[in-house]
Amino acid sequence: MARKSIRQRNAEQRVRQQKVRDTAREHRRPTRDDIARTLLWQMIVTAKQKKKRDEILERLCEEIVAELVFQGFDVRESEAVFEALAEKYEPDVRPFRIKRHLDGKAHAGKNQQ
Repeated sequence: MARKSIRQRNAEQRVRQQKVRDTAREHRRPTRDDIARTLLWQMIVTAKQKKKRDEILERLCEEIVAELVFQGFDVRESEAVFEALAEKYEPDVRPFRIKRHLDGKAHAGKNQQ
């Protein structure tokens, strides 16, 4: 049996990937990026509520920037992006848009499934 062409394999991969995305949307399954954004927001707003707020935010920034630099990002640019997010994120204001593709329903309460 002959090997499939790259074009055919790519077309099949697109179909498989679209099915994965459709299933995730149907089950309202968050992506890794959705969880990462939520986690970063939660870490920043939690740090802002602590007594040693500046120290905690500085340490968080250092840890995140160090990892970004290891990945190849610029130190100053990474710090600037983190600081802009930290300045923007507030405990009472969620910076995330409602996911319209998930029926546009904002569910109240953390315990709903």
